[in-house]
Amino acid sequence: MELNFGTISKKLDRPYKSYSMDLCGRTLTADIGRVSAQSNGAVLMHYGDTTILSTATASKEPRDGVDFFPLSVEYEEKMYAAGKIPGGFNKREGKASEHAILTSRVIDRPMRPLFPKDYRNDVLLDEMVMSVDPDCPPEVLAMLGASLSTSISDIPFDGPCAATQVGLVNGEFVFNPTNAQKVLSDLALTVASTREKVIMIEAGANEVSDEVMIEAIYKAHEINQTIIAWMDKIVAEVGKPKHEYVSCAVPEELFAAIREIVPPEEMEVAVFQDEKQKRDANIYEITQKLKEKFADNEEWLAVLGEAVYQYQKKTVRKMILKDHKRPDGRGISEIRPLAAEIDVVPRVHGSGMFTRGQTQILTLTTLAPLSDAQKVDGLDETVTSKRYMHHYNFPSYSVGETKPSRGPGRREIGHGALAERALLPVLPSVDEFPYAIRTVSETLESNGSTSQASACASSLSLMAAGVPIKAMVAGISCGLVTGETDDDYIVLTDIQGLEDFFGDMDFKVAGTEKGITAIQMDIKIHGLTRPIVEEAIARTHEARLYIMNEIMKPCIAEPRAELSKYAPKISSINIDPSKIGDVVGKQGKTINKIIEETGVQIDIEDDGHVSVCGTDQEMIDKAIEIIESIVTDIELGMITSGPVVNILPIGAQVQLGPNKKGLIHISRLADSRVGKVEDVVKLGDEVTVRVIKVDEIGGKIDLSMRPSDINDTWSPEAEAERRRSQGGRDRGDRGDRRDRDDRRGHDRRDRR
Repeated sequence: MELNFGTISKKLDRPYKSYSMDLCGRTLTADIGRVSAQSNGAVLMHYGDTTILSTATASKEPRDGVDFFPLSVEYEEKMYAAGKIPGGFNKREGKASEHAILTSRVIDRPMRPLFPKDYRNDVLLDEMVMSVDPDCPPEVLAMLGASLSTSISDIPFDGPCAATQVGLVNGEFVFNPTNAQKVLSDLALTVASTREKVIMIEAGANEVSDEVMIEAIYKAHEINQTIIAWMDKIVAEVGKPKHEYVSCAVPEELFAAIREIVPPEEMEVAVFQDEKQKRDANIYEITQKLKEKFADNEEWLAVLGEAVYQYQKKTVRKMILKDHKRPDGRGISEIRPLAAEIDVVPRVHGSGMFTRGQTQILTLTTLAPLSDAQKVDGLDETVTSKRYMHHYNFPSYSVGETKPSRGPGRREIGHGALAERALLPVLPSVDEFPYAIRTVSETLESNGSTSQASACASSLSLMAAGVPIKAMVAGISCGLVTGETDDDYIVLTDIQGLEDFFGDMDFKVAGTEKGITAIQMDIKIHGLTRPIVEEAIARTHEARLYIMNEIMKPCIAEPRAELSKYAPKISSINIDPSKIGDVVGKQGKTINKIIEETGVQIDIEDDGHVSVCGTDQEMIDKAIEIIESIVTDIELGMITSGPVVNILPIGAQVQLGPNKKGLIHISRLADSRVGKVEDVVKLGDEVTVRVIKVDEIGGKIDLSMRPSDINDTWSPEAEAERRRSQGGRDRGDRGDRRDRDDRRGHDRRDRR
């Protein structure tokens, strides 16, 4: 039997096209047709040495029983991309890191609005990081790859869109900054755009002004236009025709039938209620009535929930846009009733509760030693740990549901990261406040913009805990309802859940009185015009100042001067990094002895920063004193103190540090003659001495207890002159072999 192995080729016999452009001084390249041919669209993206495989894949049929577009975005961090082997026993990548989840969300948000609203086929956008160049951000490349792979595929998509990162270093904008530039930057902004408008904004900032933020957004928007033009040429050359799909839009006949049974006036009464529970009850009654009417029409019953949702949406949008009437009766720029409280929970290190209408967040603060900081294992070499951790929880009872908790999802992780980003710029440095800090925001009630309520509650909680934050932070969210033209719109201050669901935008901004610290913008339409962006930022600025000055400051105006009695006490010092080994000792013996004696916890950083944590301030001070004695060099003329640890015929040995002893010769115990050492000092006595001689070669240290030596008249010159006047020898410096042998013998016994 003859076997046919086919044609042997040393190189892939698959023609592909490569496209390149200059992007912010580095080369951006897309290889199309080279890999992953069985996906609907695939691009191997390169930016410098950063490489990402972007694929877009859609199911052939719509998913049954869903009333939403089932889009999944996966950003996969492969550790080989940074030359690392994953930790743990399995030595392979596990669940996505928080950074990967947040990047997936940033990719999802600008992409989702560009798919057809009635599309129900599953779509997976997979971004696999294969190589990382520290100077070329993989997050931006993944966003561009997702847009391009979907645009050239046969999946219905109204793209492409593009994204750019912006930094602010020494007052100058930097686009797609390197890791080194990010460390120095006062701004971490990501902007995604369509051909005409901004479609997504994500930002963290060091109290940046509104004007600078707006300028940065539209500088990035300009760069995005050059990328989209490049993508358009690629799509025109290699893009596939978009495939037909089964529309899941609600039939117009059903809408007409619903309007006959439930007239618009009745729907307005049902929807426009102050309380979310009452509104939900009204909609439930309407839905049940419609189910009874359409009991014999299975096709209509299958989409009835979506039809009622769309009917509510049209009713709310019409009333807001045309009549300027909001569901709860508020004015367009009016904020719901507000309340702020602290010390809600006993024994925790700090607590703050912030309530806005039917949104209520309770944040608890915990302080701990720096050793409790979170270790971060990822592709970014510049971020290896997190000293501040903000966690956000959203239990089902907060919206009156019974879903059991299964841990934080992507939304919870995203909201926690947003509040964390908002508060980071105002936290004290490690030198100012040597603690690891964790804040947990518990959503007790939710009806819109819990993430910004979380920023407010966390600011209250941190101040109540005595964390010396540099400024108070507050946040608020604006919504949007648009009409048929770009000029036909209304911006809403402080949107509630219904306005978020049925509106076009959720524009969250947090900051201090001085400037913006965080932004997150989500929209459901194909972008925002500049006037809308500017108005939203101005509205949030005005609202957060009101919240801080009228609600939060009367509750607590500044951080407490002292920590809770339940919080650990931490003191810190900085030592010469070369002395760390002296503090630790051989096999950790020195540091373990200090811990055993004092009962404290000691953390030493590579830069020489030492944190000492405990519950007893006296023991903390003692541990620091011991550490300082270890790292402090014994210098000629210095006055110090220590216990007497040995009584010798020739004098007394004094402990100057864990590994340092000095000898007070019997002639130096007093100004008058001493017949016996025990006549002046005994074992355990704490004595004050002056260092009168340091032998740098042998390590011998001579001390004096003479009052005449300890007073300010002593000097090395005077000591030398005195010795010369006595022929270079006196009772305190005999130098005879008997004394030296006696001292050495006692030293050897002491070491044993």
